Amino acid sequence: QVQLVESGGGLVQPGGSVTLSCAAPRSSLDGYAIGWFRQAPGKEREGVSCINSADGATDYAASVKGRATISRDNAKNTVYLLLNSLKPEDTAIYYCAVPRDRPYYYCSELREDEYNNWGQGTQVTVAT
Repeated sequence: QVQLVESGGGLVQPGGSVTLSCAAPRSSLDGYAIGWFRQAPGKEREGVSCINSADGATDYAASVKGRATISRDNAKNTVYLLLNSLKPEDTAIYYCAVPRDRPYYYCSELREDEYNNWGQGTQVTVAT
């Protein structure tokens, strides 16, 4: 239904920052909450953050609270995730997704089975 594309990852030094983007090339994201998830090697996919559609309310996992900022630019049809003070444990493939069930404009609980339409992911590697 909605095809998502993640970008912006790369190799970053500890203590640095990275801005990830989530876009939909052929549809509008205006009516959707967008969740960010990540999966490290050997670990299950975990929720990172989510932003509502209309009211812009946000949610953050404890592991990134205080270091992450999620935002959206409707004119660019893009949702961003800014991560500061990066740690090696932030190394993972980062994915964005939309809520699986209605209402699509509200964030569901940050659980993998509550979201769908996963993109291909973007790799973030935090290392010297």
